[in-house]
Amino acid sequence: MDKFMYVAMSGAKQGMNALAVRANNLANANTDGFKSDMTQARAMQAFGEGLPTRVFSMIESPGTNFSSGPIKSTGRDLDIAIKGDGWIAVQAADGSEAYTRAGSLKFDNTGLLINSRNTPIMGDAGPIVLPLPIDKVQISPEGIISVRPQGATAEVIEEVARIKFVNPGNDQMMRGEDGLFRLMSGLPAPKDPMVQVESGAIEGSNVNPVHEMVAMIDIQRQYEMQVKMMKNAEEADRASSSLLRIG
Repeated sequence: MDKFMYVAMSGAKQGMNALAVRANNLANANTDGFKSDMTQARAMQAFGEGLPTRVFSMIESPGTNFSSGPIKSTGRDLDIAIKGDGWIAVQAADGSEAYTRAGSLKFDNTGLLINSRNTPIMGDAGPIVLPLPIDKVQISPEGIISVRPQGATAEVIEEVARIKFVNPGNDQMMRGEDGLFRLMSGLPAPKDPMVQVESGAIEGSNVNPVHEMVAMIDIQRQYEMQVKMMKNAEEADRASSSLLRIG
């Protein structure tokens, strides 16, 4: 009877973990460049004295869905969307290099180029700082940033930096706790001049809200089933105890 209870109990617990992953996906359905996480369930043997016959359920996230999100035109000069595979290099809070697909850019009062999450954008020589004051900023498909200084004539355009784009292969990437992606090796990825962007547009989230809602409902029903199984195990155990007392 305890085996029955163990499987049901672990199944209910892991169902809550799966629900958290799906809820996080749904919460980021409108987050630019967000990539949804996947979940899968499998049986896992319990190790330890007296436990070799125990098997419990385990929910894990085998990876991330790296499919591209929809490209949304914005008309902003500082918005970029990567075409196909590739990543924008940024500087994480700990100073390390990380990667994202969020391409809604802006600059602060010091000229530091950042994205919508206030994460600095990396260039070939580190975080990009624009020479203020400026009247106009342009970003080419190759990531070259050109500016027109304040007060200059319309034909005066100066190249000031180039955004670092990388494309090490999605199978080499993993999401960190800060939501940014890094190489599994922990090393910075080399720049890739073949990565192209579309200016005046951003990539939306690849989350399918309907799919996530259906998955959440299915997980909730599985949780209810596991709880019912635990109640059935309790009732069966109580009935067995009654029979022993009668005997």
